[in-house]
Amino acid sequence: MAEQQPSRLQIYSTSSTGVSPFWREKYEREAKKYWDVFYKRHQDRFFKDRHYLDKEWGHYFSVGCGAGNTIFPLVATYPDIFVHACDFSPRAVDLVKTHKDFTENRVSAFVCDLTVDDLSKHISPSSVDIITMIFVLSAVSPEKMPLVLQNIRKVIKPNGYVLFRDYATGDLAQERFSCKDQKISENFYVRGDGTRAFYFSDEFLTSLFKENGFDVEELGFCCKQVENRSREIVMNRRWLQAVFHFSDDLKSSYTESAIKFDLCQGNVEPISSSRNSDQLCRSEENSAKELANDFEVDMSEGMAFEMFGISHSSDEIIEVDAGNWNFKIKVLSKEYQHTCKSTGLMLWESARLMASVLAQNPTVVAGKRVLELGCGCGGICSMVSARSADFVVATDGDAKALDMLAENVASNLQKPFLNKLITKRLEWGNRDHIEAIKELNDEGFEVIIGTDVTYIPEAILPLFATAKELISSNRDAREIWKPALILCHVLRRVDEPSILSAASKFGFRLVDKWPTSIPTSSSQSIISSWFLEKSSEECIPTTALNIMYFHSESNFFNNNNVRG
Repeated sequence: MAEQQPSRLQIYSTSSTGVSPFWREKYEREAKKYWDVFYKRHQDRFFKDRHYLDKEWGHYFSVGCGAGNTIFPLVATYPDIFVHACDFSPRAVDLVKTHKDFTENRVSAFVCDLTVDDLSKHISPSSVDIITMIFVLSAVSPEKMPLVLQNIRKVIKPNGYVLFRDYATGDLAQERFSCKDQKISENFYVRGDGTRAFYFSDEFLTSLFKENGFDVEELGFCCKQVENRSREIVMNRRWLQAVFHFSDDLKSSYTESAIKFDLCQGNVEPISSSRNSDQLCRSEENSAKELANDFEVDMSEGMAFEMFGISHSSDEIIEVDAGNWNFKIKVLSKEYQHTCKSTGLMLWESARLMASVLAQNPTVVAGKRVLELGCGCGGICSMVSARSADFVVATDGDAKALDMLAENVASNLQKPFLNKLITKRLEWGNRDHIEAIKELNDEGFEVIIGTDVTYIPEAILPLFATAKELISSNRDAREIWKPALILCHVLRRVDEPSILSAASKFGFRLVDKWPTSIPTSSSQSIISSWFLEKSSEECIPTTALNIMYFHSESNFFNNNNVRG
Protein backbone atom coordinates (compact mmCIF):
# COMPACT_ATOMS: atom_id res chain seq x y z
CA MET A 1 0.00 0.00 0.00
CA ALA A 2 1.45 3.36 -1.04
CA GLU A 3 2.13 5.63 1.88
CA GLN A 4 -0.28 8.53 2.14
CA GLN A 5 1.24 11.93 2.77
CA PRO A 6 -0.70 13.47 5.66
CA SER A 7 -2.03 16.92 5.07
CA ARG A 8 -2.06 19.59 7.75
CA LEU A 9 -5.55 20.30 9.01
CA GLN A 10 -7.35 21.03 12.22
CA ILE A 11 -10.79 20.00 13.46
CA TYR A 12 -11.61 23.60 14.39
CA SER A 13 -11.94 26.57 12.07
CA THR A 14 -8.95 28.88 11.79
CA SER A 15 -10.60 31.46 9.56
CA SER A 16 -12.17 34.62 10.89
CA THR A 17 -15.46 34.75 9.02
CA GLY A 18 -17.54 36.65 11.55
CA VAL A 19 -20.91 35.63 12.93
CA SER A 20 -22.94 33.27 10.75
CA PRO A 21 -26.38 34.37 9.46
CA PHE A 22 -28.04 31.87 11.80
CA TRP A 23 -26.43 33.39 14.92
CA ARG A 24 -26.83 36.93 13.61
CA GLU A 25 -30.59 36.42 13.39
CA LYS A 26 -30.66 34.66 16.74
CA TYR A 27 -28.88 37.52 18.52
CA GLU A 28 -31.35 39.98 17.01
CA ARG A 29 -34.39 37.86 17.78
CA GLU A 30 -33.36 37.07 21.36
CA ALA A 31 -31.65 40.35 22.28
CA LYS A 32 -34.03 40.89 25.19
CA LYS A 33 -33.24 37.45 26.60
CA TYR A 34 -29.46 37.98 26.48
CA TRP A 35 -29.72 41.34 28.27
CA ASP A 36 -32.09 39.85 30.80
CA VAL A 37 -29.50 37.16 31.59
CA PHE A 38 -26.87 39.89 31.75
CA TYR A 39 -28.77 41.78 34.46
CA LYS A 40 -29.56 38.54 36.28
CA ARG A 41 -25.84 37.89 36.51
CA HIS A 42 -24.55 41.40 37.24
CA GLN A 43 -27.57 43.03 38.94
CA ASP A 44 -26.70 46.74 39.29
CA ARG A 45 -22.95 46.18 39.82
CA PHE A 46 -21.75 46.41 36.22
CA PHE A 47 -22.03 50.15 35.64
CA LYS A 48 -21.02 52.75 38.19
CA ASP A 49 -23.62 55.25 39.33
CA ARG A 50 -23.29 58.19 36.95
CA HIS A 51 -22.57 61.03 39.34
CA TYR A 52 -20.81 62.92 36.54
CA LEU A 53 -24.14 63.90 34.97
CA ASP A 54 -24.47 67.11 36.96
CA LYS A 55 -20.80 67.99 36.48
CA GLU A 56 -20.81 67.57 32.72
CA TRP A 57 -24.43 68.28 31.75
CA GLY A 58 -25.81 70.17 34.72
CA HIS A 59 -26.56 73.24 32.62
CA TYR A 60 -29.03 71.16 30.56
CA PHE A 61 -31.28 69.56 33.11
CA SER A 62 -34.92 59.61 30.57
CA VAL A 63 -34.70 56.67 28.03
CA GLY A 64 -32.81 53.35 28.47
CA CYS A 65 -32.66 53.03 32.21
CA GLY A 66 -30.48 49.95 32.60
CA ALA A 67 -30.26 49.11 36.29
CA GLY A 68 -30.84 52.70 37.43
CA ASN A 69 -27.25 53.94 37.50
CA THR A 70 -28.36 57.12 35.73
CA ILE A 71 -31.77 57.63 37.32
CA PHE A 72 -30.99 57.77 41.02
CA PRO A 73 -28.03 60.17 40.88
CA LEU A 74 -30.34 62.52 38.93
CA VAL A 75 -33.19 62.14 41.41
CA ALA A 76 -30.82 62.83 44.30
CA THR A 77 -29.33 65.90 42.63
CA TYR A 78 -32.50 67.50 41.25
CA PRO A 79 -35.40 67.21 43.72
CA ASP A 80 -37.97 68.65 41.30
CA ILE A 81 -37.41 66.38 38.30
CA PHE A 82 -39.59 63.46 37.24
CA VAL A 83 -37.87 60.62 35.40
CA HIS A 84 -39.39 58.23 32.87
CA ALA A 85 -37.16 55.16 32.75
CA CYS A 86 -37.44 52.32 30.28
CA ASP A 87 -35.42 49.33 29.17
CA PHE A 88 -36.30 46.31 27.07
CA SER A 89 -34.93 43.99 29.76
CA PRO A 90 -37.69 43.25 32.31
CA ARG A 91 -35.04 42.31 34.86
CA ALA A 92 -33.34 45.71 34.47
CA VAL A 93 -36.64 47.46 35.09
CA ASP A 94 -37.26 45.28 38.15
CA LEU A 95 -33.86 46.32 39.49
CA VAL A 96 -34.94 49.95 39.20
CA LYS A 97 -38.25 49.32 40.95
CA THR A 98 -36.60 47.46 43.82
CA HIS A 99 -33.91 50.10 44.33
CA LYS A 100 -33.94 51.65 47.80
CA ASP A 101 -34.42 55.14 46.34
CA PHE A 102 -37.25 54.25 43.97
CA THR A 103 -40.49 56.13 44.47
CA GLU A 104 -43.41 56.24 42.05
CA ASN A 105 -43.95 59.96 42.50
CA ARG A 106 -40.45 60.61 41.11
CA VAL A 107 -39.81 57.71 38.71
CA SER A 108 -41.94 55.85 36.18
CA ALA A 109 -40.16 52.63 35.14
CA PHE A 110 -41.48 50.40 32.38
CA VAL A 111 -40.42 47.80 29.82
CA CYS A 112 -40.14 49.08 26.26
CA ASP A 113 -38.30 47.93 23.13
CA LEU A 114 -37.52 51.23 21.43
CA THR A 115 -37.15 49.54 18.03
CA VAL A 116 -40.68 48.08 18.16
CA ASP A 117 -42.88 49.58 20.90
CA ASP A 118 -44.46 53.01 20.66
CA LEU A 119 -42.89 55.15 23.38
CA SER A 120 -45.76 57.64 23.27
CA LYS A 121 -48.07 54.99 24.74
CA HIS A 122 -46.11 55.26 27.99
CA ILE A 123 -45.11 58.95 27.89
CA SER A 124 -47.21 61.90 26.76
CA PRO A 125 -46.16 63.23 23.36
CA SER A 126 -43.83 66.24 23.36
CA SER A 127 -43.50 66.24 27.16
CA VAL A 128 -39.87 65.35 27.89
CA ASP A 129 -37.21 68.05 28.31
CA ILE A 130 -34.11 65.85 28.43
CA ILE A 131 -33.46 62.33 27.16
CA THR A 132 -30.34 60.49 28.27
CA MET A 133 -28.95 57.76 26.04
CA ILE A 134 -25.94 56.49 27.92
CA PHE A 135 -24.57 53.23 26.54
CA VAL A 136 -28.03 52.53 25.11
CA LEU A 137 -27.85 52.91 21.34
CA SER A 138 -24.79 50.64 21.05
CA ALA A 139 -26.96 47.66 22.01
CA VAL A 140 -29.20 48.23 18.98
CA SER A 141 -28.59 46.91 15.47
CA PRO A 142 -27.32 49.85 13.36
CA GLU A 143 -30.10 49.40 10.83
CA LYS A 144 -32.66 49.87 13.63
CA MET A 145 -31.06 52.93 15.24
CA PRO A 146 -33.19 55.33 13.14
CA LEU A 147 -36.31 53.64 14.57
CA VAL A 148 -35.10 54.47 18.08
CA LEU A 149 -34.51 58.13 17.24
CA GLN A 150 -37.86 58.41 15.49
CA ASN A 151 -39.48 56.94 18.58
CA ILE A 152 -37.91 59.40 21.01
CA ARG A 153 -38.88 62.27 18.70
CA LYS A 154 -42.51 61.54 19.63
CA VAL A 155 -42.01 62.36 23.31
CA ILE A 156 -39.30 65.04 23.36
CA LYS A 157 -40.33 68.70 23.54
CA PRO A 158 -39.42 71.11 20.75
CA ASN A 159 -35.94 72.41 21.59
CA GLY A 160 -35.37 69.44 23.94
CA TYR A 161 -31.97 67.80 24.31
CA VAL A 162 -30.53 64.30 24.02
CA LEU A 163 -27.50 63.63 26.21
CA PHE A 164 -25.44 60.88 24.62
CA ARG A 165 -22.48 58.79 25.68
CA ASP A 166 -21.46 55.50 24.07
CA TYR A 167 -18.57 53.38 22.77
CA ALA A 168 -16.24 54.85 20.15
CA THR A 169 -14.32 53.07 17.42
CA GLY A 170 -10.89 52.01 18.60
CA ASP A 171 -12.05 51.07 22.10
CA LEU A 172 -10.14 48.18 23.66
CA ALA A 173 -13.13 45.87 23.45
CA GLN A 174 -13.44 46.42 19.69
CA GLU A 175 -9.75 45.69 19.24
CA ARG A 176 -10.17 42.39 21.07
CA PHE A 177 -13.25 41.48 19.04
CA SER A 178 -11.34 41.99 15.79
CA CYS A 179 -9.26 38.90 16.58
CA LYS A 180 -12.30 36.67 16.98
CA ASP A 181 -15.29 35.45 15.00
CA GLN A 182 -17.61 37.88 16.81
CA LYS A 183 -18.17 40.51 14.13
CA ILE A 184 -21.80 40.89 13.05
CA SER A 185 -21.35 43.84 10.70
CA GLU A 186 -19.18 46.94 10.39
CA ASN A 187 -18.31 48.12 13.94
CA PHE A 188 -21.00 45.80 15.38
CA TYR A 189 -20.00 42.80 17.52
CA VAL A 190 -21.43 40.17 19.82
CA ARG A 191 -19.91 39.59 23.24
CA GLY A 192 -19.39 36.18 24.75
CA ASP A 193 -22.60 36.45 26.78
CA GLY A 194 -24.74 37.16 23.69
CA THR A 195 -25.19 40.89 24.26
CA ARG A 196 -24.09 43.13 21.40
CA ALA A 197 -22.12 46.36 21.09
CA PHE A 198 -21.76 48.92 18.32
CA TYR A 199 -18.74 51.26 18.19
CA PHE A 200 -19.50 54.76 16.90
CA SER A 201 -17.38 57.05 14.76
CA ASP A 202 -18.19 60.74 15.07
CA GLU A 203 -19.14 60.82 11.37
CA PHE A 204 -21.63 57.96 11.74
CA LEU A 205 -23.13 59.42 14.92
CA THR A 206 -23.49 62.92 13.49
CA SER A 207 -25.09 61.65 10.31
CA LEU A 208 -27.47 59.35 12.21
CA PHE A 209 -28.87 62.13 14.40
CA LYS A 210 -28.87 64.71 11.62
CA GLU A 211 -30.97 62.49 9.35
CA ASN A 212 -33.50 62.05 12.14
CA GLY A 213 -34.03 65.70 13.04
CA PHE A 214 -31.36 66.49 15.64
CA ASP A 215 -28.70 69.21 15.56
CA VAL A 216 -25.32 68.67 17.17
CA GLU A 217 -24.84 70.98 20.13
CA GLU A 218 -21.66 69.37 21.49
CA LEU A 219 -19.55 66.46 20.31
CA GLY A 220 -16.63 65.09 22.25
CA PHE A 221 -14.20 62.24 21.80
CA CYS A 222 -13.00 60.86 25.12
CA CYS A 223 -10.36 58.34 26.05
CA LYS A 224 -8.93 57.15 29.33
CA GLN A 225 -6.54 54.44 30.42
CA VAL A 226 -7.80 52.07 33.08
CA GLU A 227 -4.98 50.19 34.74
CA ASN A 228 -5.02 47.02 36.79
CA ARG A 229 -1.61 47.02 38.40
CA SER A 230 -1.91 43.60 40.00
CA ARG A 231 -2.47 42.06 36.56
CA GLU A 232 -0.17 44.50 34.79
CA ILE A 233 -2.87 45.29 32.25
CA VAL A 234 -3.77 48.68 30.82
CA MET A 235 -7.10 49.17 29.03
CA ASN A 236 -7.57 52.04 26.61
CA ARG A 237 -11.22 53.08 26.88
CA ARG A 238 -12.67 55.28 24.13
CA TRP A 239 -16.14 56.75 23.84
CA LEU A 240 -18.11 59.58 22.26
CA GLN A 241 -20.01 62.12 24.31
CA ALA A 242 -22.50 64.44 22.68
CA VAL A 243 -25.48 66.72 23.16
CA PHE A 244 -28.11 66.81 20.43
CA HIS A 245 -30.76 69.49 20.08
CA PHE A 246 -34.13 68.44 18.75
CA SER A 247 -35.38 70.43 15.80
CA ASP A 248 -38.85 70.02 14.33
CA ASP A 249 -37.29 70.42 10.90
CA LEU A 250 -36.09 67.11 9.43
CA LYS A 251 -33.62 69.09 7.33
CA SER A 252 -31.44 69.50 10.37
CA SER A 253 -27.84 70.42 9.77
CA TYR A 254 -24.67 70.46 11.82
CA THR A 255 -24.95 73.58 13.99
CA GLU A 256 -22.22 76.10 13.24
CA SER A 257 -21.77 76.88 16.92
CA ALA A 258 -21.32 73.24 17.85
CA ILE A 259 -18.41 72.54 20.15
CA LYS A 260 -15.98 69.75 19.41
CA PHE A 261 -13.60 68.69 22.13
CA ASP A 262 -11.12 65.93 22.81
CA LEU A 263 -10.45 64.48 26.22
CA CYS A 264 -7.59 62.07 25.90
CA GLN A 265 -5.31 61.23 28.83
CA GLY A 266 -5.75 64.75 30.18
CA ASN A 267 -4.94 66.52 26.91
CA VAL A 268 -7.74 68.89 25.90
CA GLU A 269 -7.93 70.69 22.62
CA PRO A 270 -11.30 72.41 22.14
CA ILE A 271 -12.10 73.26 18.54
CA SER A 272 -14.81 75.59 17.30
CA SER A 273 -16.05 76.04 13.74
CA SER A 274 -17.69 79.36 14.59
CA ARG A 275 -15.96 82.78 14.69
CA ASN A 276 -18.66 84.01 17.09
CA SER A 277 -18.25 81.39 19.76
CA ASP A 278 -15.04 82.50 21.50
CA GLN A 279 -16.74 82.96 24.84
CA LEU A 280 -18.42 79.56 24.59
CA CYS A 281 -15.12 77.97 23.62
CA ARG A 282 -13.31 79.42 26.63
CA SER A 283 -16.08 78.18 28.89
CA GLU A 284 -15.95 74.78 27.25
CA GLU A 285 -12.17 74.68 27.51
CA ASN A 286 -12.24 75.37 31.25
CA SER A 287 -14.92 72.73 31.68
CA ALA A 288 -12.97 70.23 29.58
CA LYS A 289 -9.79 70.80 31.58
CA GLU A 290 -11.66 70.09 34.78
CA LEU A 291 -13.12 66.93 33.28
CA ALA A 292 -9.72 65.76 32.09
CA ASN A 293 -8.45 65.79 35.65
CA ASP A 294 -11.33 63.73 36.98
CA PHE A 295 -12.94 61.88 34.12
CA GLU A 296 -15.12 58.92 35.02
CA VAL A 297 -15.40 55.56 33.30
CA ASP A 298 -18.93 54.19 33.55
CA MET A 299 -17.99 50.57 34.05
CA SER A 300 -16.65 49.28 37.33
CA GLU A 301 -13.06 48.22 36.78
CA GLY A 302 -13.57 44.59 37.69
CA MET A 303 -16.62 44.25 35.47
CA ALA A 304 -14.83 45.94 32.59
CA PHE A 305 -12.07 43.35 32.73
CA GLU A 306 -14.72 40.65 32.68
CA MET A 307 -16.57 42.11 29.71
CA PHE A 308 -13.42 42.40 27.63
CA GLY A 309 -12.47 38.79 28.27
CA ILE A 310 -9.26 39.65 30.09
CA SER A 311 -10.14 37.86 33.29
CA HIS A 312 -10.93 34.17 33.64
CA SER A 313 -14.53 34.88 34.57
CA SER A 314 -15.67 33.25 31.32
CA ASP A 315 -14.47 29.91 32.69
CA GLU A 316 -16.38 27.55 34.92
CA ILE A 317 -15.48 24.45 36.91
CA ILE A 318 -17.44 21.26 36.31
CA GLU A 319 -17.15 18.04 38.26
CA VAL A 320 -16.68 14.78 36.41
CA ASP A 321 -17.05 11.37 38.03
CA ALA A 322 -15.11 8.57 36.32
CA GLY A 323 -15.31 5.33 38.26
CA ASN A 324 -14.14 6.11 41.78
CA TRP A 325 -12.26 9.23 40.64
CA ASN A 326 -13.60 12.73 40.71
CA PHE A 327 -12.16 15.50 38.54
CA LYS A 328 -12.74 19.23 38.74
CA ILE A 329 -12.28 20.47 35.19
CA LYS A 330 -12.02 24.09 34.10
CA VAL A 331 -13.84 24.71 30.81
CA LEU A 332 -15.23 27.65 28.91
CA SER A 333 -18.59 28.62 30.38
CA LYS A 334 -21.58 27.55 28.27
CA GLU A 335 -22.78 31.10 27.84
CA TYR A 336 -19.52 31.95 26.05
CA GLN A 337 -19.21 28.82 23.92
CA HIS A 338 -21.29 30.16 21.02
CA THR A 339 -18.63 32.75 20.15
CA CYS A 340 -15.68 30.39 20.53
CA LYS A 341 -14.28 28.94 17.32
CA SER A 342 -12.23 26.36 19.22
CA THR A 343 -14.13 23.25 20.24
CA GLY A 344 -11.31 22.30 22.59
CA LEU A 345 -12.42 24.60 25.41
CA MET A 346 -15.45 22.45 26.17
CA LEU A 347 -15.97 18.97 27.59
CA TRP A 348 -17.78 16.60 25.27
CA GLU A 349 -20.03 13.73 26.37
CA SER A 350 -17.91 11.24 24.42
CA ALA A 351 -14.94 12.09 26.66
CA ARG A 352 -17.07 11.45 29.74
CA LEU A 353 -18.08 8.04 28.42
CA MET A 354 -14.55 6.96 27.48
CA ALA A 355 -13.14 8.19 30.79
CA SER A 356 -15.75 6.11 32.60
CA VAL A 357 -14.94 3.07 30.43
CA LEU A 358 -11.19 3.38 31.09
CA ALA A 359 -11.76 3.85 34.81
CA GLN A 360 -13.86 0.67 34.96
CA ASN A 361 -11.53 -1.25 32.64
CA PRO A 362 -7.92 -0.23 33.40
CA THR A 363 -6.58 -3.26 31.49
CA VAL A 364 -7.40 -1.46 28.22
CA VAL A 365 -4.39 0.79 28.78
CA ALA A 366 -2.52 -0.95 31.64
CA GLY A 367 1.23 -1.10 31.03
CA LYS A 368 0.86 0.53 27.61
CA ARG A 369 1.92 3.76 25.95
CA VAL A 370 -1.19 5.87 25.31
CA LEU A 371 -1.79 8.82 22.99
CA GLU A 372 -4.94 10.96 23.07
CA LEU A 373 -5.76 12.96 19.94
CA GLY A 374 -7.73 16.21 20.18
CA CYS A 375 -8.22 15.91 23.93
CA GLY A 376 -9.13 19.57 24.38
CA CYS A 377 -8.86 21.33 27.71
CA GLY A 378 -10.34 18.46 29.74
CA GLY A 379 -7.97 15.58 29.10
CA ILE A 380 -9.98 13.31 31.40
CA CYS A 381 -9.30 10.19 29.31
CA SER A 382 -5.57 10.86 29.52
CA MET A 383 -5.72 11.48 33.25
CA VAL A 384 -7.63 8.25 33.88
CA SER A 385 -5.16 6.37 31.65
CA ALA A 386 -2.22 7.75 33.63
CA ARG A 387 -3.33 5.69 36.64
CA SER A 388 -2.43 2.39 34.95
CA ALA A 389 -0.58 3.14 31.69
CA ASP A 390 3.20 3.34 31.46
CA PHE A 391 3.22 6.64 29.57
CA VAL A 392 0.52 9.06 28.32
CA VAL A 393 0.67 11.97 25.88
CA ALA A 394 -2.38 14.24 25.74
CA THR A 395 -2.48 16.35 22.56
CA ASP A 396 -4.52 19.08 20.92
CA GLY A 397 -3.92 21.59 18.15
CA ASP A 398 -5.33 24.60 19.97
CA ALA A 399 -2.82 26.50 22.11
CA LYS A 400 -5.54 27.93 24.38
CA ALA A 401 -6.98 24.49 25.01
CA LEU A 402 -3.50 23.21 25.86
CA ASP A 403 -2.93 26.00 28.37
CA MET A 404 -6.17 25.13 30.13
CA LEU A 405 -5.36 21.41 29.84
CA ALA A 406 -2.06 21.95 31.66
CA GLU A 407 -3.96 23.69 34.47
CA ASN A 408 -6.48 20.86 34.71
CA VAL A 409 -3.80 18.17 34.77
CA ALA A 410 -1.79 19.98 37.43
CA SER A 411 -4.83 20.52 39.65
CA ASN A 412 -6.25 16.98 39.33
CA LEU A 413 -3.25 14.62 39.22
CA GLN A 414 -0.70 13.90 41.91
CA LYS A 415 2.64 12.18 41.68
CA PRO A 416 3.53 9.58 40.50
CA PHE A 417 0.65 9.73 37.98
CA LEU A 418 1.43 13.35 37.18
CA ASN A 419 4.94 12.35 36.07
CA LYS A 420 3.55 9.90 33.51
CA LEU A 421 1.42 12.40 31.58
CA ILE A 422 2.78 14.92 29.08
CA THR A 423 0.73 17.53 27.23
CA LYS A 424 1.83 18.38 23.72
CA ARG A 425 0.57 20.37 20.76
CA LEU A 426 -0.34 18.26 17.74
CA GLU A 427 -1.99 19.55 14.60
CA TRP A 428 -2.88 16.54 12.51
CA GLY A 429 -0.55 16.30 9.55
CA ASN A 430 1.91 18.84 10.95
CA ARG A 431 5.31 17.23 10.33
CA ASP A 432 7.11 19.18 13.06
CA HIS A 433 4.47 18.30 15.63
CA ILE A 434 4.50 14.61 14.67
CA GLU A 435 8.28 14.42 14.89
CA ALA A 436 8.17 16.09 18.31
CA ILE A 437 5.78 13.38 19.52
CA LYS A 438 8.05 10.68 18.11
CA GLU A 439 10.98 12.13 20.05
CA LEU A 440 8.99 11.55 23.22
CA ASN A 441 8.30 7.94 22.25
CA ASP A 442 10.07 6.47 19.24
CA GLU A 443 8.41 3.06 19.68
CA GLY A 444 4.93 4.35 18.93
CA PHE A 445 1.75 4.05 20.99
CA GLU A 446 -0.11 0.80 21.68
CA VAL A 447 -3.36 2.63 22.32
CA ILE A 448 -4.56 5.83 20.59
CA ILE A 449 -7.80 7.44 21.79
CA GLY A 450 -9.93 10.09 20.13
CA THR A 451 -13.26 11.39 21.45
CA ASP A 452 -15.48 13.47 19.17
CA VAL A 453 -12.72 14.08 16.64
CA THR A 454 -14.63 12.93 13.53
CA TYR A 455 -17.15 15.70 12.91
CA ILE A 456 -15.26 17.72 10.26
CA PRO A 457 -15.14 15.91 6.89
CA GLU A 458 -11.86 17.52 5.80
CA ALA A 459 -10.15 16.36 9.00
CA ILE A 460 -10.84 12.63 8.71
CA LEU A 461 -7.92 11.73 6.39
CA PRO A 462 -5.36 13.80 8.35
CA LEU A 463 -6.65 12.16 11.54
CA PHE A 464 -5.99 8.61 10.35
CA ALA A 465 -2.76 9.62 8.62
CA THR A 466 -1.41 11.03 11.88
CA ALA A 467 -2.60 8.02 13.86
CA LYS A 468 -0.82 5.70 11.41
CA GLU A 469 2.48 7.54 11.91
CA LEU A 470 2.26 7.40 15.68
CA ILE A 471 0.77 3.98 16.40
CA SER A 472 3.12 1.24 17.54
CA SER A 473 4.48 -1.28 15.04
CA ASN A 474 5.02 -3.86 17.77
CA ARG A 475 2.60 -6.48 18.98
CA ASP A 476 2.39 -9.14 21.62
CA ALA A 477 4.42 -12.21 20.62
CA ARG A 478 1.41 -14.41 21.32
CA GLU A 479 -0.78 -12.04 19.34
CA ILE A 480 -3.07 -11.51 22.33
CA TRP A 481 -3.29 -7.82 21.52
CA LYS A 482 -2.56 -5.51 18.66
CA PRO A 483 -2.08 -1.75 18.63
CA ALA A 484 -5.55 -0.21 18.77
CA LEU A 485 -7.22 3.04 17.79
CA ILE A 486 -10.38 3.74 19.80
CA LEU A 487 -12.81 6.41 18.63
CA CYS A 488 -15.87 7.55 20.56
CA HIS A 489 -18.23 10.06 19.01
CA VAL A 490 -21.67 11.17 17.99
CA LEU A 491 -22.05 10.82 14.23
CA ARG A 492 -22.69 14.28 12.85
CA ARG A 493 -21.51 15.59 9.48
CA VAL A 494 -19.37 12.51 8.80
CA ASP A 495 -21.14 9.16 8.52
CA GLU A 496 -19.74 5.75 9.41
CA PRO A 497 -18.96 4.59 5.83
CA SER A 498 -16.82 7.70 5.31
CA ILE A 499 -14.92 7.02 8.52
CA LEU A 500 -14.33 3.38 7.56
CA SER A 501 -13.18 4.34 4.08
CA ALA A 502 -10.62 6.79 5.46
CA ALA A 503 -9.46 4.28 8.06
CA SER A 504 -8.81 1.57 5.48
CA LYS A 505 -6.61 3.91 3.42
CA PHE A 506 -4.18 4.05 6.30
CA GLY A 507 -4.26 0.41 7.35
CA PHE A 508 -6.88 0.51 10.10
CA ARG A 509 -9.48 -2.27 10.23
CA LEU A 510 -12.65 -2.05 12.27
CA VAL A 511 -12.79 -5.11 14.55
CA ASP A 512 -15.59 -4.03 16.87
CA LYS A 513 -18.15 -1.29 17.28
CA TRP A 514 -20.78 -0.40 19.78
CA PRO A 515 -23.66 -0.34 20.48
CA THR A 516 -24.07 -2.77 17.53
CA SER A 517 -21.23 -5.27 17.76
CA ILE A 518 -19.49 -6.89 14.80
CA PRO A 519 -20.02 -10.68 14.56
CA THR A 520 -16.87 -12.42 15.73
CA SER A 521 -15.73 -15.94 16.48
CA SER A 522 -14.94 -14.95 20.03
CA SER A 523 -17.62 -15.53 22.63
CA GLN A 524 -17.89 -11.85 23.39
CA SER A 525 -17.01 -8.62 21.62
CA ILE A 526 -14.23 -6.41 22.96
CA ILE A 527 -16.33 -3.34 23.69
CA SER A 528 -19.30 -5.14 25.23
CA SER A 529 -16.96 -6.64 27.81
CA TRP A 530 -16.21 -3.13 29.05
CA PHE A 531 -19.78 -2.78 30.31
CA LEU A 532 -20.07 -6.09 32.21
CA GLU A 533 -19.73 -4.64 35.70
CA LYS A 534 -22.08 -1.77 34.95
CA SER A 535 -24.87 -1.73 32.42
CA SER A 536 -24.12 0.40 29.38
CA GLU A 537 -27.26 2.44 29.99
CA GLU A 538 -25.82 3.68 33.29
CA CYS A 539 -22.60 4.85 31.59
CA ILE A 540 -24.00 6.52 28.52
CA PRO A 541 -24.68 10.26 28.71
CA THR A 542 -26.61 10.00 25.43
CA THR A 543 -27.73 7.07 23.30
CA ALA A 544 -26.34 8.80 20.20
CA LEU A 545 -22.76 7.93 21.24
CA ASN A 546 -20.81 5.33 19.28
CA ILE A 547 -17.51 3.56 19.93
CA MET A 548 -15.32 2.18 17.13
CA TYR A 549 -12.36 -0.10 17.86
CA PHE A 550 -9.70 -0.39 15.13
CA HIS A 551 -6.63 -2.59 14.79
CA SER A 552 -3.64 -1.29 12.91
CA GLU A 553 -2.88 -3.76 10.15
CA SER A 554 -0.54 -1.62 8.07
CA ASN A 555 2.52 -3.17 9.68
CA PHE A 556 1.42 -6.74 9.05
CA PHE A 557 0.56 -6.77 5.35
CA ASN A 558 3.24 -9.36 4.66
CA ASN A 559 2.07 -11.60 7.47
CA ASN A 560 -0.57 -14.02 6.26
CA ASN A 561 -1.23 -15.29 9.76
CA VAL A 562 -2.57 -12.01 11.10
CA ARG A 563 -5.68 -12.58 13.19
CA GLY A 564 -8.60 -10.15 13.77
